[in-house]
Formats: sequence, structure tokens, C-alpha cells
Amino acid sequence: MTMTITEAQAFCTNLTKNSGSNFYYSFLFLPKSRREAMYTVYAFCKAADSAVDEPPPDSNPTEELTRWRAELDAVYGGTPTWPIMISLAHHAKQLSIPKAYFEELIKGVEMDLTTQRYRTFDELSVYCYRVASIVGLICLHVFGPTSPHAQDYAVDLGMAFQLTNILRDLGTDAEQGRIYLPLEDLAQFGCTEADLLQRKGSPQLKELVHFEASRARRFYARAQAALESLPARDRRALTVAEIMRAVYSRILKRIERPDHQTFGPRARLSTSHRLGVAAGIWLRSRFS
Repeated sequence: MTMTITEAQAFCTNLTKNSGSNFYYSFLFLPKSRREAMYTVYAFCKAADSAVDEPPPDSNPTEELTRWRAELDAVYGGTPTWPIMISLAHHAKQLSIPKAYFEELIKGVEMDLTTQRYRTFDELSVYCYRVASIVGLICLHVFGPTSPHAQDYAVDLGMAFQLTNILRDLGTDAEQGRIYLPLEDLAQFGCTEADLLQRKGSPQLKELVHFEASRARRFYARAQAALESLPARDRRALTVAEIMRAVYSRILKRIERPDHQTFGPRARLSTSHRLGVAAGIWLRSRFS
């Protein structure tokens, strides 16, 4: 029996709440209808990614993504049957989210099936855009800014988030045989693929990590500059994105610490720290 929209929304909400994602705490500061839209968008992104990175037993990830594309077609032109997609159909229609954005995201997660190395940063940028910047563009439809420059903010912030994630997941990615850092950068700092795959720390690797962290910082700075160019109404509309930026910037700072273990525990903030950061950003946006 097909779920109702209310039941499908409850499914997406529970999936997001149980994910432990940094993003969840920022969603709490949205009005209910927009918060539910973000829960659904997050559920879609998480489930599509898991179809490749954590496929069900005996499943074929390529076939799974084919089914996701069929369900996406149903979202925009038919009757979706999966809980996430039933909820997504409701929000995509209400918020006028282009289908092409979700198609691009699926292309991004699909790259993990065929690409385990990136020769240059330009090549990596395509991946980062598809799996992260495109999510930012989707979020603009939820948050509601109207200035075209908000798209620059979303794209740059998505790049910064994905580069931060790559740096804090070097170890887990290596366990899967994946290296996202551009090979040209490894060569520049005297690191080899074997160093990363064998999770061997070294001064050269530390220098490489700081180089990539500086690149991420430049994207955070570009997002900040784009934000400052927006009218006050649009800046307030992006408060939730700014909460995410504050959390991820702090995670990047931890990665940049001299005592950070590249292949140690994943850099993260405690729940209380995340909530404190979120509350501070929200209060500043309300009273500035």
C-alpha cells in the first residue's frame, strides 16, 4: 500500500534524526514546513549515497541507481512508490526544485562506482560540485533567498564542505581503496598512493593536508564574500546554511591542529558544541 505524504514525511524525518549528521542540528532552526523539506532532501541524499557506499546485501549498485532514476522520473511525472520519493514529490512541487539537480546528484554518487582517483583538482571539482554544491543549490529553494548571487554562495560552500569531508575521511576512504586528493598534489608534496592506502602518517602528509585545508578555507572565504554581497533579507534566509558553515569550519580547524591524527578518530564536534554554535548563529541573525 502506498504511503500517505504524512507517513512518508515521518519516514524521512526519522531517517534524518537517526543519522547523527551535523546538518540535523541546523535544520531545527527552520520553520516546520521548510524543516520537513530539508529532512526529505537529506534523506534522499543519504539514501542515494548509501546505494553505492553501503549497498544492501546481494544488491548491484548500478541497478540500484537505475531504480533511483526511475523513482525520480515518477516524482516529476508519475506516482512514486518509495517513502522518500513520495515526500520528495510533495516538496519538489511546493518549492519548484528542478529535477536536473537531483539527476546531477545521482551522477555524482555514481562516480564512486567508476572513479577511485582524480589526477587534478579540476577533475575532483566535478565530483565535489555534483555531490555537494548541487545540494546547496537544492537548499536555496528550501531556504528562499532570491538574489542570483546566492547561487555563488551555495556552490562555494558546497565545495568547502566536500573538501572538509574528504580531509576528515582519508582513512575510511583508504580502507575502500579510494583516494580523493588530487594525485598531482600528492606528487607535489612527495606522498604516494601507497602512503595513503596503508594509512602511513608522515611530515609530507601533514603538509599535504594543510595545503588542502587552505584550499577549503579559500572556498569558505568565497562563500563569506558572496554572503556579504546579498541583501539583508537573503542573508537571514541563509541562517541555516551559516550554521552549517560554522560547524564545518570548526571541524576543519581541528583537522589543521598540529596534534590531529590524520588516520585517527574522525574529527567531529560534540552534540552540545554543535547546538551551541547553532544557537549563537541563529541569535546573531535575528538581532543583527
